[in-house]
Amino acid sequence: MPEFQDRALLCVECGVEFVFTAGEQQFFHDKSFKNEPKRCKACKGKRQAQLAQSPRGRVETVAQCAQCSRETTVPFRPTQGRPVFCRECFQARKLAAAAG
Repeated sequence: MPEFQDRALLCVECGVEFVFTAGEQQFFHDKSFKNEPKRCKACKGKRQAQLAQSPRGRVETVAQCAQCSRETTVPFRPTQGRPVFCRECFQARKLAAAAG
């Protein structure tokens, strides 16, 4: 089990240094989160408020389907390292997983 220590990070929004505490690092490790936080608490709160005010609380993102390479629109912001599928490929994968 890794031992965590408080670390100073820089906010990508405002450039202010903030502390990524040992407890937060433990939480990220336990949840298998790959990326550390990019924003301080104030900027994170502002960003969440902006996202909540967008239509239906969602964001539309144009992405390329990892399976068929068609351009598609998804109702979320894709995360690094995770494939994005168009509706048809997503449904086909879901049916295949349920069948076998």
